[in-house]
Amino acid sequence: MATQANYSAEMTAQIISDYQNGQSVEDIASSIDKSVRSVRSKLVREGVYVAQPKAKANKVQGPTKKELLRDLESTGFDVAGFEGATKEAINRLIAMVN
Repeated sequence: MATQANYSAEMTAQIISDYQNGQSVEDIASSIDKSVRSVRSKLVREGVYVAQPKAKANKVQGPTKKELLRDLESTGFDVAGFEGATKEAINRLIAMVN
């Protein structure tokens, strides 16, 4: 017994065309009543899907823990055992020592 294909040749051609014309995978999926994951997988198998770059996390700029510990040590405070402390905790300690 033959199984029915999830995507006909016409449907495949249409989703490829829609995708290449800038339509989002979410919009394509809802227009053909398929899941986003299914449409994305089909586009990957057809070799046309381009993954979106992942957004970088916004790191808080500032001194590293190592730099903070050096600053604390320069006040005469013994920093032995504080290597595992968070930056926030080290900053609070520096504020108390100064």
